[in-house]
Amino acid sequence: MHTVWKGAISFGLVNVPVKMFSATEEKDIHMKYIHKKCITPLSYVRKCTTCDEEVAWEDITRGYEYEPGRFVLFEKDELDRLTEGATKEIKILDFVNLADIDPIYFQKTYYLAPNETGATAYNLLLAAMRDTGKIGIAKVSIRSKSSLAAIRIVDNCIAMETIFYPDEIRPVSQVPGLPERVSTTDKELEMAKMLIEQLSVPFEPEKYTDDYRHALVEAIQAKVAGEEVQAAPEQPRTNVIDLMAALQASLETMKPIAADTGKPDAGRKKAAAGEDRSAAAPGAKTKGKKGKAKETVS
Repeated sequence: MHTVWKGAISFGLVNVPVKMFSATEEKDIHMKYIHKKCITPLSYVRKCTTCDEEVAWEDITRGYEYEPGRFVLFEKDELDRLTEGATKEIKILDFVNLADIDPIYFQKTYYLAPNETGATAYNLLLAAMRDTGKIGIAKVSIRSKSSLAAIRIVDNCIAMETIFYPDEIRPVSQVPGLPERVSTTDKELEMAKMLIEQLSVPFEPEKYTDDYRHALVEAIQAKVAGEEVQAAPEQPRTNVIDLMAALQASLETMKPIAADTGKPDAGRKKAAAGEDRSAAAPGAKTKGKKGKAKETVS
């Protein structure tokens, strides 16, 4: 696993050095947008619609649109100053019961492993949380973003789940079309409860699979096996590669000249003069000192 963050868990005066690893991975199959006409993959281009030109990264800044078409701009150093007080610390503020947190708050899960010198403190926190059945509510800054987090035990590992702040959860009252009052008969309710009991089983996550992803993989493999493959045209070499090749070729041609004369400048002048003479064919026009065309005589 790739380490995504290093820091420490702190609760009270206890400090637990840890390394963070992403606990989940995206399994979605990503497809590219293709130009049907020539089967060329389409790429994202940072283009200014006003100037009608591509924009380099160094010419890009950030801005907040506080009114339609009106922005306040921020340079990177201004945004960095806002996080100067952030520390590499997962600071536990409170301990609560897991059942008290609605799943709507949970965002992304990370595994925490002890850093090189933190094994003893790590095991102490893990055992204490397991015995009390409590989870920690903490604050943490990751990639300049401040988050709330729940610190809990997953198997034999301390895990951190980033959670939304309360003002990031939309109130249910904003959902349109909800019935104001639920009206059911006793018989209907009893039958619904019986059906729930019949379908109730222990949670076994391995029994659930992404049917669409598996079907898509099979469809891709079938198309490849049936040679239903469209080849994209070969893309032209970029200017950077062409420039490097040209520079290398120029250096190679200059080496023997410099070796023969011992003076690279003189060699270049002689080579240039030789090329001018050889290029002047009978009847061809060349430029004199004042830039006027003159004819060469054979």
